[in-house]
Amino acid sequence: MPLQQTLRALSDPTRREIVTILKSGPQTAGQLSSRFTISAAAVSKHLSVLKDAGLVRIRREGTCIIYELNASVLEELLTWLLELKGDTP
Repeated sequence: MPLQQTLRALSDPTRREIVTILKSGPQTAGQLSSRFTISAAAVSKHLSVLKDAGLVRIRREGTCIIYELNASVLEELLTWLLELKGDTP
């Protein structure tokens, strides 16, 4: 994914919180929505932005859609930041 799309997706505090939550393991949209005071539709929109940026993957289990963190995109971002700083991994 392009770095710009990743940074744009992470620029929103709600999306950063979703990423933090998913760090502990996969969750359904309903489970994620229950942790926020915003509407389920708003959480769904945030999940869509994260998915489009490659930060979140989805899989189906029956009628449920499970969201999980795609850490490889974060690793690419971290590598770029370390190179920018001058600390090559």
